[in-house]
Amino acid sequence: MITVIITAYKEPQTIGKAITQVIKNKIKEKYEVLVFAPDIETIDAAKKFAKQNKNVRVIQDKGKGKPAALNIALKKAKGEILVLTDGDVYTNENSINKLISFFKDSKIGAVSGHPISLESRKNKFGYWSHLLTDMVDLWRRKSKFISCSGYLYAVRKNVLSKMPEETLSDDAYNSHIVAEKGYKIAYSPDSFVYIKYPTNFSDWIKQKKRSAGGYNQLKYLLSKKSNDRNIFRESSGIFQVLNYPKNFKEFFWTIQLILARIYLWAIIFIDINVKKKDFRKIWVRIESTK
Repeated sequence: MITVIITAYKEPQTIGKAITQVIKNKIKEKYEVLVFAPDIETIDAAKKFAKQNKNVRVIQDKGKGKPAALNIALKKAKGEILVLTDGDVYTNENSINKLISFFKDSKIGAVSGHPISLESRKNKFGYWSHLLTDMVDLWRRKSKFISCSGYLYAVRKNVLSKMPEETLSDDAYNSHIVAEKGYKIAYSPDSFVYIKYPTNFSDWIKQKKRSAGGYNQLKYLLSKKSNDRNIFRESSGIFQVLNYPKNFKEFFWTIQLILARIYLWAIIFIDINVKKKDFRKIWVRIESTK
């Protein structure tokens, strides 16, 4: 059995499409969809779609964050394979079936989907989102170890265990747990998940602090040190990044992005190592992605 878990927070406008697109996958195996949200607006919106499909259940969590909601989901899920996604993104109509197909190999513990930006490449922040998602796509295709995308990934339920509630990046944490237990992580490039990315610098920094900071946090949460994501590993792909732009304007935006990433890693280092900021304070809601 397959359990699709959708976590959401204050996303009544997007939760319906997230659920609808999952249903449109016409999952070939027996399945259930569990929708978690703490706020009544999202809960009410999700329940309208749950009435239309008996496989959908809506559960109100206590608002302690995504890791806490996922810990509840882990207890309630009936499926042997869990598909995790969010309430502010949506899949294409065959994403989930393609993810599930990888588990025919008993050595596979998790499978990552393929994030696709919904933003226009014609403006700076849209261009940044395309560059970063395309670079991650290339990296996932060739890397020996990949970390799953939190926007869409599937994992064997029996591999997971309760995660710390302060975890910033559930996808990074679970990916390393899968690897620690001796399983491989696969990549499904045709399992598209469509995402709205930040449209201003303030929100961009907030989002990237959460994701990049989440990887930095792993060394405090895991038994084995993680070196999957840091400024030095990012710099190894600089030539691919510089070859990405198609014109002078995009090249200028690329240089700005490189400087922005350096600034990002600097403030993460200061927040964590100098100011000793609580990791949980790094997570903030990003309005322009809703």
